[in-house]
Amino acid sequence: MVKDDCIFCKIANGGIPASTLYEDDNFRVVLDAGPASKGHALILPKQHYEDVCELDEAVGSKVLGLAAKIGRAMKSGLGCAGFNLVQNNGEAAGQTVYHFHMHIIPRYENGPAMVSWEPGTIDAEDAEKIVQAIKAGL
Repeated sequence: MVKDDCIFCKIANGGIPASTLYEDDNFRVVLDAGPASKGHALILPKQHYEDVCELDEAVGSKVLGLAAKIGRAMKSGLGCAGFNLVQNNGEAAGQTVYHFHMHIIPRYENGPAMVSWEPGTIDAEDAEKIVQAIKAGL
C-alpha cells in the first residue's frame, strides 16, 4: 500500500524529487534533506509501513543488507571512518515521519558526538523483571 498523504511514500515512489543514491523494486535510498553529517541518507521502502512493528517481514529482511551496501559505498566514496544505522519508532524515540525508514549516518574522524549515551547500571533483580515483562509480550 502507498499512502497519498505520506511524504516518504511520495519521495520513495518518485512523486517528490530527491537526491537518489540507490533504487530497486522495494526501496529508494536518498540523501536526507536535513543531514546530521555529509552523506546522511535514508532508506525508504516504496510501500507504506508506519514503523518497524508494521514492516513486512520480506521487506524488512532486505533492509540491513541494503544498509551495509550503502555504508560500504559511503566509506569508499566519502572516506568516512564508519557509519551509524538509526531507526526510530514512535514519537518518544524521535520518529517524526510515520513511514518506516532507516538513517545511514556517515561518521568522520574527530566529527561531532551523536547517537551516543552514558551507560547506566542494572542489578540482577531489575534485569529479571525486565526480561519477564518483555517475554510476556512475545
